[in-house]
Amino acid sequence: MLAAEDAEAGLALAREQRPDLILMDIQLPGMDGLTATRALKRDPATATIPVLALTAHAMKGDEEQILAAGCDGYLAKPFRYPELLERVAAMLPASSGNTQEKK
Repeated sequence: MLAAEDAEAGLALAREQRPDLILMDIQLPGMDGLTATRALKRDPATATIPVLALTAHAMKGDEEQILAAGCDGYLAKPFRYPELLERVAAMLPASSGNTQEKK
């Protein structure tokens, strides 16, 4: 598992380590998660990494805005851990050891 304190550090880490999945908090210090996701999706080195957005500020229209920014999925806080784990497993590439079938 990799972790970053802010979006800028997260972008650098994603480019360097190329993780199988990114859990993106939308409310980050400095650059927000949507701006960071747009940067990831513009970069050929990170464009194919799935991004699951997490936010505590779920309002009407947020899901559309989050998906339009390039996130591959969206989960509002508070969430149940089984729900998070199911979403993560469904988004992981098959080559990462994910044996659960996508629904």
